[in-house]
Amino acid sequence: MPRRQQLKNTFYERRVYGHRVTISILMLLVMTMILIGRYSQLQISDYEIYKTQSDRNRIQLLPIAPKRGLIFDRNGLLLAENIPSYTLTVVKERVKSLDETLAIINEIIPLNDDDIAQFRKRLGRRRPYEAVPLKFRVSDEDIAKLAVNRYRVPGVEIDAQLVRHYPQGELFAHLLGYVGRISERELDVIDPVNYSGTHYIGKIGLEKYYEELLHGTVGYQNVESNAHGRILRVLERHDPLPGGDITLNVDAHVQQVAYDALKGHRGAIVAMDPHTGGVLAMVSAPGYDTNLFVNGISSADYGALQNDPDLPLYNRALQGQYPPASTIKPIWGLAGLHYGVVTPATRIADPGWFSLPDDSRRYRDWKRGGHGSLINLEQAVVQSCDVYFYELAYKLGIDRLHSFGIRFGLGEVTGIDNTNERSGLMPSRAWKEASRGGHWYPGETINVGIGQGFMLATPLQLAVATSVIAARGELYAPRILAAAGEESIDSPLRGRMDDVSEANWDAITHSMEQVVNGAQGTGRGLKAGLSYRMAAKSGTAQVVGIAAGEKYDSEALNARNRDHALFVAFAPADDPKIAVAVVIENGEHGGSVAGPAARKVIDAYLLGDEKPDVVAGSDNHDSFIDAHTGAHVHE
Repeated sequence: MPRRQQLKNTFYERRVYGHRVTISILMLLVMTMILIGRYSQLQISDYEIYKTQSDRNRIQLLPIAPKRGLIFDRNGLLLAENIPSYTLTVVKERVKSLDETLAIINEIIPLNDDDIAQFRKRLGRRRPYEAVPLKFRVSDEDIAKLAVNRYRVPGVEIDAQLVRHYPQGELFAHLLGYVGRISERELDVIDPVNYSGTHYIGKIGLEKYYEELLHGTVGYQNVESNAHGRILRVLERHDPLPGGDITLNVDAHVQQVAYDALKGHRGAIVAMDPHTGGVLAMVSAPGYDTNLFVNGISSADYGALQNDPDLPLYNRALQGQYPPASTIKPIWGLAGLHYGVVTPATRIADPGWFSLPDDSRRYRDWKRGGHGSLINLEQAVVQSCDVYFYELAYKLGIDRLHSFGIRFGLGEVTGIDNTNERSGLMPSRAWKEASRGGHWYPGETINVGIGQGFMLATPLQLAVATSVIAARGELYAPRILAAAGEESIDSPLRGRMDDVSEANWDAITHSMEQVVNGAQGTGRGLKAGLSYRMAAKSGTAQVVGIAAGEKYDSEALNARNRDHALFVAFAPADDPKIAVAVVIENGEHGGSVAGPAARKVIDAYLLGDEKPDVVAGSDNHDSFIDAHTGAHVHE
């Protein structure tokens, strides 16, 4: 190659190289200027914006749930407490693959279908970066397993918290109710700030009624955390205000005796202090273990309760509506005296049946052949004479029966501090017209006279009505709560029957005493060993109708079609301290089945640990023929 050409190529290459170097330097300068500009923007122009965002990532405001208030009986026995529990939680934002994480957890700690299904429901309504419970009541052994495998499951933590626990289990199920996980519907109505960090809320019963008092006020803390969400230090803390402790009027010993008295039966018992309205015991049987509901009941357990033919979830004390049957007779007797329709000396002939004027239909007495020709009010109450109360109801009329019954708390909710109470039914002309679209007939008044027909009452209402008799006209709203903290809570006085004379109260009270103490009383079997004076009335309410002319045959009926047994009482009769109502479904005999249960409850309250033998009451009972249905009903 010629030397000149060689020199020319070398010059060209150097020039190209120089251009490339220049371009590279210029590009580096441009990129450097861009970086400097961006850095200046981040550090100077947008400093406050990014500093705030950084602090948000680094500093978190965490709620501190308040401790729920405790519940005690009148003697200081703990009925609802808070115990430590460990919960496995997951923060979705710190998990790469939720399905893979769940699969790994399942290898370490077995999860059931309910755990996963409930977790996915909670996941759908959580807040960002909120720890969502996956499994409750995690054991120490499982916690150790998770600790060893922690590197495999980032975003999974063990959360220590206090959860509700009911030491007596099913004994107070229908009175206390229970707390449970906050539902989506409840999230729409509760204060989102005050319930931050709280997973539980009162669902039914006292726990729901006094939720605001028991819950407390949320606290919070500002914490510094690292990129993995681990708390490095607490910057600021405001402690929560714990919920208020409450004390009940209920006596746990009396409650236990009442529950034991119903063992093997379906029914309810309510006991009250007639002079204060304080609820001493309230039992519905069968019950259920409320602890099952606290962390979310399993489908299997809930299905078993729902499908149980004895309906353990049903609060018979507040929701069961039964014909009061002959337990209503003392009230109608008092109405007759008050309105001047009868006097204590008024006597009627009882041939064993009653007929309305110009009506050939016969309303039968439970006692074939009747009680005789000279039956007065006291004898009618003691022997539960149907004919006497047929005639008395006819003379009083439904309007006066209705208005007088309302004064005893019948046909209306009592105002008890609990949930889901039903009102029963004190029928009237207006009710019949509105609900049935028909007129009221005299025969319907006759049935109300013996607590049958349309008339219905809850066991609580029967206890309230009995308390009104015991307190001689004072009608209190029944109250479970005795004190909130150190502050005593009184029961509201809803009415006072000052217009009823002392003489009339005396007459009715004495009649009810003779139910137990009289030779012909339907509760005479209870007087053996009785160390106090008891006033009472038994009753038996029909479940199914029996054709006219037929006799009630217990053995021929399905057990669940047999009559209900009722008994109301108060004691001591001369200075009442307790009033009791007992309803035993399909128990048949008020005096001999429900009566002993009432006696046990009264003994437990008045005598404490002294527990004399309780002798069953008389199996003697009354019955009648329902003129409209042909049903044969016995008392």
